[in-house]
Amino acid sequence: MMKSDLLRLPVRVTATISEAGAYRYRRANPIDLRVSSRSGHAATGFLHELGHFVDHQVHYNRKSRVWASSVHPGFAQWRAAAAKLDGRPFPGGSYRQRYFESAQEVWARSYAQTVLMRSGDAMLLEQLQRLLTADDPHIWPSDEFEPVALAVEGVFVQLGLTQLELPIAA
Repeated sequence: MMKSDLLRLPVRVTATISEAGAYRYRRANPIDLRVSSRSGHAATGFLHELGHFVDHQVHYNRKSRVWASSVHPGFAQWRAAAAKLDGRPFPGGSYRQRYFESAQEVWARSYAQTVLMRSGDAMLLEQLQRLLTADDPHIWPSDEFEPVALAVEGVFVQLGLTQLELPIAA
């Protein structure tokens, strides 16, 4: 349901247990997207890294290394909605907390959660429910997150990347 001129990106399955996935790139050029088959979070890992790919390919400033989620006008409503989310506590120190609260990470997390919520796929919806029940810090409670999900959908509309009209509430 999406039209795009984004570059093709190889997806590679790994056996790492240290991370669910990784989006690899060199400057503005994507290398690959990696998803661990052993992390227990292959679907969410894939969606999270796909969110990074979209973010990076829509806008990348070589000097500042800033991606679209931080500065692109098409993400403005999403930034405003995401700023209202309650912070999620992450284990580890203040560096780890700042990392997970960066625009790039919040975008990737909110992109993944939006796809899970809107998928209509029983397996993905079940996975989202498990994460919600476990109070996983990578996602937000559904009622709090709904305005952000609408804003994520709005980004794709703003960027002209949708082929079908999305049922976005005004």
